Amino acid sequence: MAMAYLAEVRQLAEAAAPGKPLLLYVPQQLPEGELPAILDAARSFSGVVLGDAQREPGTRRERVGGAALLSAQLSKVRLLREALGERSAIVAAGGVHQPEDALALLAAGATSVMLHSGLVYAGPGLPKRINEAILYDRLAAPVSSAGKEAVPAMSPRGGEGPSFPSPPSFPPLPSFFANWGWMSLLGLGMMIGGVLAWFIAATTVVLPYDEDFLGRSRSEIVRFNSHLLHFMSHDRITLAGTMISIGIFYYQLAHHGLRYGLHWARTAVLSSCVVGFSSFFLYLGYGYFDPLHAAAAVVLLPMFLLTLRGLKDQPSRKPPGLRNDRIWLRAQWGQCCFVILGFGLGIGGLTISIVGITGVFVPSDLAYLGVTTSQLSAWSDSIIPLIAHDRAGFGGALFSLAVAITASALWGVNQGEGWLWWTFLWGGLPGFVAGLAVHGQIGYTDFVHLLPVYIAVLLYLAGLLLTYPYLVGSSLNRMKNKK
Repeated sequence: MAMAYLAEVRQLAEAAAPGKPLLLYVPQQLPEGELPAILDAARSFSGVVLGDAQREPGTRRERVGGAALLSAQLSKVRLLREALGERSAIVAAGGVHQPEDALALLAAGATSVMLHSGLVYAGPGLPKRINEAILYDRLAAPVSSAGKEAVPAMSPRGGEGPSFPSPPSFPPLPSFFANWGWMSLLGLGMMIGGVLAWFIAATTVVLPYDEDFLGRSRSEIVRFNSHLLHFMSHDRITLAGTMISIGIFYYQLAHHGLRYGLHWARTAVLSSCVVGFSSFFLYLGYGYFDPLHAAAAVVLLPMFLLTLRGLKDQPSRKPPGLRNDRIWLRAQWGQCCFVILGFGLGIGGLTISIVGITGVFVPSDLAYLGVTTSQLSAWSDSIIPLIAHDRAGFGGALFSLAVAITASALWGVNQGEGWLWWTFLWGGLPGFVAGLAVHGQIGYTDFVHLLPVYIAVLLYLAGLLLTYPYLVGSSLNRMKNKK
């Protein structure tokens, strides 16, 4: 009766959509012993879908099964593959909560896997982790003398798990000046420029062309308001620290990301550069043209353009993490901290840029200066445009850094990527040190004004602490095993 019904359904489907593949759905609760009874019908279909929905006892309601389904799914996949041969598709739905599970099902004979409950318990990054594991597995699988790929042994949850029998073969790395080297030089240029800007902001603060634009000398600024020069110094030092942080990220993303063809690194660095170079036009919001910033942009822009030549995506050369263990779970919380930090810095950068090209000051700024905007304008028509230029520039740089941090945290946190942890560490220090140190030095310590910085520092430290075992610890263990 059931076989006749399936044959009729197949005929109707083929009539409605001729030439389209038709898969037979096998419910999860079907006992393995009854599978042989439907094999004849299954052979007339394009393939089989092993479902993961379980009916609750005594009701018609169904729920999606969890990780406990994996063992049963593996057994059914093996049986079906042996009976149906290589031509039929087998889609395994259920029990996939980590990359190891997907690899086990594929090794057992599944053509593809579907994700349901795994997306809830492992998060939206699970598909990316699985795809990376599958790609690395296929590149690493050795070729036997018969010309077929040898499939590594897989085990369900709790066993030794899959292992990659040999390192995959990759194309040679591109030369330094092919593309990634130019981005490395751009990063070094940003670091050097940030150090010079920090030195100037901590000493003379204003340059000769700043004084020409104001029509006032440095000594006149000090006589008018003793806090004004300090306030300008605080804007410029925070910008300098942010520039150094951006330079560190660019250099690291180029050396460890673009060089190896990592798609996420290319997205991170190119998106950040587009934002950074576009923010140059914020300097013109109040009619102030900064020749030093313009010269830096002219020097660095060709490096960015040369980076775009011949970029090609390549799979990661490092074995991916396969299990959702405690170290991985801790890293997820750390990753969350970095993502929140990136979004927070992005919001802060946009806010500072908007304030810089509109109101210029927030109430705590004027309270620190002890003057009003009208008093500043009465002293010099150019002082507010000059400060606006500094604020808008810092806001644009901060947003550019936020893009690099967010993209790196979203897509780059993979097991054993120790270089990324060091990038977060060294890339964050200059910005935070500059922001906190200069506020303390000039006495601008308003708690509400600095509260976002305090929160950002806590997120930064928490992210470093939680991701260290997954990023750096796993990398160190891998090096010890090689020795």
